[in-house]
Amino acid sequence: MKKLLSLLAAVGVVFALSSCGDDDDDDVTTFDDVEVTGPTGIGTLNNGQTGATAAFTVSVDANLTATYAVTTTGDVTVTSDETGTVSGTTVTVTFDAGTTAGAAAIILTVTDSEGDVASDEANFIINEPGDNAATIEGIPNAASIVTGQTLTVAGPITLPAADGIAASEAIVLQVNGGAAVDLGVTGTDTSPLELTDVALPTSDLTDGTYEILFTLTDSDGDQATFLHILNVEAVTFFAAQEIIDDNGTEEDPSDDVIFLEVNGSINADYTLPTEGENGEVIAYYVLGGRVKVTNGATLTIPAGSVLKGREGSGSNATALLVTRGSSLMANGSAMLPIIFTAITDDLTIQDVVGGDFVGSLAPDVNGLWGGLIVLGDATIAASGTEVQIEGIPTSDQDGLYGGSNDTDNSGVINYVSVRHGGSLIGSGNEINGITLGGVGSGTSITNVEVVGNQDDGIEWFGGDVDVTNALVWNAGDDALDTDQDWVGSCSNFIVVTPDGSAFELDGPEPSGASSRAPHTFDGGLVYAGSDIDHLVDWDGSTNAGLTNIYFYGWDAGYQQDGDFDPVESFGGDGSGTSGTWQYTLTAGGAAASLIFIDVPGAALTEVAENANTVGPADDTGFEWTFASQSGALGTIGL
Repeated sequence: MKKLLSLLAAVGVVFALSSCGDDDDDDVTTFDDVEVTGPTGIGTLNNGQTGATAAFTVSVDANLTATYAVTTTGDVTVTSDETGTVSGTTVTVTFDAGTTAGAAAIILTVTDSEGDVASDEANFIINEPGDNAATIEGIPNAASIVTGQTLTVAGPITLPAADGIAASEAIVLQVNGGAAVDLGVTGTDTSPLELTDVALPTSDLTDGTYEILFTLTDSDGDQATFLHILNVEAVTFFAAQEIIDDNGTEEDPSDDVIFLEVNGSINADYTLPTEGENGEVIAYYVLGGRVKVTNGATLTIPAGSVLKGREGSGSNATALLVTRGSSLMANGSAMLPIIFTAITDDLTIQDVVGGDFVGSLAPDVNGLWGGLIVLGDATIAASGTEVQIEGIPTSDQDGLYGGSNDTDNSGVINYVSVRHGGSLIGSGNEINGITLGGVGSGTSITNVEVVGNQDDGIEWFGGDVDVTNALVWNAGDDALDTDQDWVGSCSNFIVVTPDGSAFELDGPEPSGASSRAPHTFDGGLVYAGSDIDHLVDWDGSTNAGLTNIYFYGWDAGYQQDGDFDPVESFGGDGSGTSGTWQYTLTAGGAAASLIFIDVPGAALTEVAENANTVGPADDTGFEWTFASQSGALGTIGL
């Protein structure tokens, strides 16, 4: 038990408010009951102490008003207003202690405009004259953890005791009224005492709610108590290993080759292990369904990892979903990228370590699993401040994204390749290779690749996150897709042979909503291929600018009859800067006037094939990708 305190303060306390459902009688209006919560435990006051405070938490229905009244017992005098109107969620009462030792209380009564009344009290002991109070400061009122989790003190926890600390059992705690556990603080410690290295292991606590009562005793017997409410949640994910090859030595597991399969919701910090429980070699990891990172947890994926999604569609579609408030640390390297692929791909971690990043599946194979979805708390422009992400059934509330924290941090995604995904969850609803919903600017996304995804390559839904060094190859729909007032940037990118548009650019929702700022694409290359739709598809409300981009590689038959505009609504709403485009016409194909209808001539420069001076000129910085290692970039002149 000596390790309890470091668990207590590192997690923020989350308050959930719920309201009752509608009454069957539409003519009856119901309101939430008023609630008042005073400080926990019994505080101590020095004889004649002035300027003491007691903070009460108050909850009043948002449609009502409320007033408060303060009364007392014992020798205390209120110096702040004894009556008033409730404003916000806290009422703080300031008071002085008298010279009569003993019990005292501050009582707060709140009455709402419907006549509902609630009250609570803050209890104190006034010490004898010359006897100094002992107090406990710095422990949060409540916290939520996952069983086995260790947290650190945000404190320090301060234990003022001007008369000195008791010689033994100066600080003890009790869990749910059980036996007192001595935390080992002795009378030789100075006062005020600060504790920063005390922790509570919770592996022996099952899920549930626990009352942790701290008691401090000073040298002349005065005591202070503090009641902490600890909510312990069960672990809701599991990782199971399965042997692929025991190498003929069943008695020695250390040379076995295994895969590790992860299922469920990762609700506590978790790092994928680099070897099995008995030293086995891990060939790859398996996502056994919709694996979610929740509860503010962080999933860490080691460099060089290979993660394979099991086949599935509809509500069973496999995906890695990082929910709001949680994070993904996937920090690969050019020598050890992290690769997400399908279960039928033969690629292993050992291949990657050996420098082979390609795998056994063709680059146009798609729809075998879902994809990577990261959700944040940044601003979006949609039907609400938070909405459900596409690719996750509406029955799963962990699919919500959006908020007001534009610097929200969802982790690090660096040198990550996502392949062969985009499985269907419903008609016209597939999972993108990488989906970014309301992701904040505190998130770092660099060096990413999407190959053979059945839907879009990368799609942004609002948010502020930037993406640098991106490659999308063989997207089944659009390569780069933006929605809901994303205001970040994408720079140094390559798009190769999409089946939809190279850029599908949409602005704020709903129609007519204002934009915060334009988003930008700068320094890119688009090799169109034979199946491309639009080169760039803006609409009139799109807040996007495109600069320093090279277009080439469409078929000779593309736009020969001039039946559509390959660059739709050039410039969108005009809020962004677009231009410095270079292009190479296809021999025997349509003229530039048909390819770039309505694009100002000043924005365009024709160059010989691969003689571009904007966008990537070769595969520098992309050598680690499937597209480069397979030779595909070389076939298009990179």
